[in-house]
Amino acid sequence: MKRVEMMLRKEFRNRFATKVVFSILLVIFISTIFNSYFFYQSASYAVKENVRESSMQIARQAADSLSYIFSVGSDMSDLLYSNEQMQDIVMQDKEELSLAQRSNNNEYINSLLNSFVYSSSYVRTIYVLKDSRTSWGSGTFSFYKLSQYKLSYQDWATEAILKDGQLVWRGLEYDQLSGAGQNTELVVTVNRVLKDFNTLRNIGYVQVGLDGRVILEKIEQIKLGKTGRFFVVDDKGAVMVDSALENIQQPVKNEELLQHIQNKQVNEFEFIHDETAYYGVKQPISNGWTIVGIVPIEEITGELNDIQMITIFTTSLFGVVAIIIGLLAAQRVTEPIKILTQQMKQVGEGNFNVRTKVASTDEIGLMSLQFNQMINQVEQLLEQVKEVEGQKQMAELRAIKHRINPHFLFNTLSTIRWLMKLDQKEKANTAMSALIRLLEANMGKKGTFVTLHEELNIVEKFIEIMQIRYEQQFYLELDIEEDIEGFLIPQMLIQPIVENAIFHGFVPTGKDGTIRIVGKRVEHGISLEIMDNGVGVKKEALEKLQQQSPASFVGIGLHHVYDSVNLYFDSGSKVEIESNKEGTVVKLYLKQKDRGEAHV
Repeated sequence: MKRVEMMLRKEFRNRFATKVVFSILLVIFISTIFNSYFFYQSASYAVKENVRESSMQIARQAADSLSYIFSVGSDMSDLLYSNEQMQDIVMQDKEELSLAQRSNNNEYINSLLNSFVYSSSYVRTIYVLKDSRTSWGSGTFSFYKLSQYKLSYQDWATEAILKDGQLVWRGLEYDQLSGAGQNTELVVTVNRVLKDFNTLRNIGYVQVGLDGRVILEKIEQIKLGKTGRFFVVDDKGAVMVDSALENIQQPVKNEELLQHIQNKQVNEFEFIHDETAYYGVKQPISNGWTIVGIVPIEEITGELNDIQMITIFTTSLFGVVAIIIGLLAAQRVTEPIKILTQQMKQVGEGNFNVRTKVASTDEIGLMSLQFNQMINQVEQLLEQVKEVEGQKQMAELRAIKHRINPHFLFNTLSTIRWLMKLDQKEKANTAMSALIRLLEANMGKKGTFVTLHEELNIVEKFIEIMQIRYEQQFYLELDIEEDIEGFLIPQMLIQPIVENAIFHGFVPTGKDGTIRIVGKRVEHGISLEIMDNGVGVKKEALEKLQQQSPASFVGIGLHHVYDSVNLYFDSGSKVEIESNKEGTVVKLYLKQKDRGEAHV
């Protein structure tokens, strides 16, 4: 029982349909994995590329917007810094002025500062400050808060003195000098020292406060993904503007992110924070700061995992459908081929009583019909061969065997069978069509002679089959004078030479090759040159060929060529073979034996 079961399993494994189904499964499995991976990587790259472009565009727009706001503050500071009348008032000693002069001065500067504030929606406060209590400010400027402020202790004041008139930017903070109570106005300040242009002595400070809430709104309006955000840092990596106020004036905590921020060569990057991969972009701002945007990468590519699973599921579903169709198609196609192949084997063993019974309207049915006709032709030709005497009888017998050798047909059908196994139906159909045309061309000829034109047609069909069998390209170039196309030659005189060029010249190299046939008229006959660009014939074998004694080392095909030339053509007809590393040339000089048998 177990032995029977094992035999059945072995038979099942060896069945062509089983191999087809297994091949389909393997191809589907590999293609599913490859397609899913390729789609995921391609989609991920495309999404990241789109996000990168849009993120960089958003970052540039945000940087331009903030640059404009900051330029308003720097321009305002420049106007005040260069105002000579305000400079004169700041330099005056309050004790030396009358009450009226002090009142006029205060009114001028306060009016000037308020007008600047009202002229811009981005400027919140403007202060002109001195170490003494003589200071001025817009809006609800508080002298009392200034007295508690201690300018000389402020970092920005110290930095402004060191920069000697250049701008000093401060991050987002609450305004310390306005209002009666606790101030809740957020500002980003730009500071500088005022100078006496004559002596370049420091005479005070100018502080322009930009509206911090407007700046925050600008930043919060731009988003990266669902949870991504933007913030502003200075050239050292300290946070200057952020909706999380506790981060202001603090260095960026993530070391990897800080390194990317400080690297001036890159504007986009990736980093890890709390075991989460982030994508980031940055753009410089006009005041020397940098706006930075970060977003978890998962928010960019998270949906691709769902798409990948859908792809695998749909591919698997279609795979099951393909398997079912493959089983049905394999059963329908392989059964008649199996029958025909078995009969081909019998013919190859010499049994010419075999006749196929495959009845179908496709190429297989046509091939079956042609096979039966071929067997009939073979039997008839064999009977004729038996009646032929001497060397002519042997030459014609070899021509017949070579022309319709069942082994050649078996090999060709085996090639077609394997093409079907590999599901290369188009190639299989092409091979069967070429074989059918070749069989039709051969079986349609009666007698020993054919025209040169007919022989070349058969050669073309033969080359088509060889191309499919060996999966190489064999190019045929013809240069035949028109008036010799009707010249009569023995059947299969040229094909064996072409066959040798393919088998021995091209097939061992695995490369494509070209066969060129040149036909010309000569005195009392024609000359044919069959040239190929194959590997050539070895020196020892070439010497034997040139001695015209090939029986010991070549097959029936070339033997047939020598015998046919000697038998059917006049003296002076000959076969010459030349060969080197660049290819082989076979020259046939065919002179008419008499004016009746071989003529144009």
